Amino acid sequence: MISKGSTTSKTSRKPSGELRRGWTTGACAAACAGAATRALLSGSFPDQASVRLPGGQTPCFDLSTCEITQNGARAGVIKDAGDDPDVTHGLEIIVDVTPGDIGTALTFKAGDGVGHVTLAGLVLAVGEPAINPGPRAMIADAVEAAIMGTQKNASRDLVITVSAPGGEEVAKKTMNGRLGIEGGISILGTTGIVVPFSCASWIHSIHRGIDVARELGLDHLLAATGRTSERAANDELKLSDQALIDMGDFCGGMLKYLRAHPVQHVTIAGGFAKMTKLAQGATDLHSSRSSVDVAALAELLNELKAAPEQVARAHDAISAAQVLEIAGPLAPTLAATIARRAREVALATLAGGTEIEVRIYNREAKLLASSVDKAEGGS
Repeated sequence: MISKGSTTSKTSRKPSGELRRGWTTGACAAACAGAATRALLSGSFPDQASVRLPGGQTPCFDLSTCEITQNGARAGVIKDAGDDPDVTHGLEIIVDVTPGDIGTALTFKAGDGVGHVTLAGLVLAVGEPAINPGPRAMIADAVEAAIMGTQKNASRDLVITVSAPGGEEVAKKTMNGRLGIEGGISILGTTGIVVPFSCASWIHSIHRGIDVARELGLDHLLAATGRTSERAANDELKLSDQALIDMGDFCGGMLKYLRAHPVQHVTIAGGFAKMTKLAQGATDLHSSRSSVDVAALAELLNELKAAPEQVARAHDAISAAQVLEIAGPLAPTLAATIARRAREVALATLAGGTEIEVRIYNREAKLLASSVDKAEGGS
């Protein structure tokens, strides 16, 4: 389970300077579970909720909610994602701890704003609350620590209900719907720490999207760099939501996963500049990690028999889009050549097992070229 491409907004720009780390929803839930368990057994809450993370860190959280309920205890903290543009930043994560049936150990439930799994292919079974294994382990450790610190012989048969008021609306900004997680966000985090702009959650969501598609038996996926190209391509392909992979800039992360988890056919859709980067061998398409070799693009225009004046202007261009404009009547041929070369790079990364088509769209969602188009004079 994952939030946005994951939980992160792709339109956010990385600020300059040292970035502040944050805490995952899983770390917040574990801290709340420990505090609520302590209150259930002792009748009082700690001044702050602390939790020991898998890496040994022990962050402390101010409690935004602390309440002894009719059946147990409730604790909440405000999710702080640090400087990461995480859509769950600012949500209150609340955990209710109540006694469970004898012999049931810890039972996890999804409260308001936390989703349930409805499709196979994820690490959790259909019907389970969207609380990932990492957070479950952190919660279990926090509950055990609270018990050992208060009543060592207390029952470990407890019901842990995790809520995130407002989470159902926030989840609409995530990939959860496509992954079959309905009703809210996922409780995530292997380490408990949010590393700003690490992109790990986005790549994780790509992998889980492929897992779900394979489990459903889908043989054709559409991986797009953005919503414009995705909508334009799927207007023709008419694939189901579970076949749509929000690849973003992480073409390499997707292709490498497909190499080990193949499907029959993948359509890659994106704009001319990003597909030019792919054609030139870059598989991380973000502007901070790769750039278009404009000189090489100008030389390709020369190979396509452009006029010397056009080639000279292309060498002086500052962007792929400008080269495409300079190409004039040769623009379709240039775009088709780029699409074909991008396909070759993708196929080389896959090392077989999946057929690839590359489609290039402009900002108006018009198809410029496909790798199945013939490009005279280009390879």
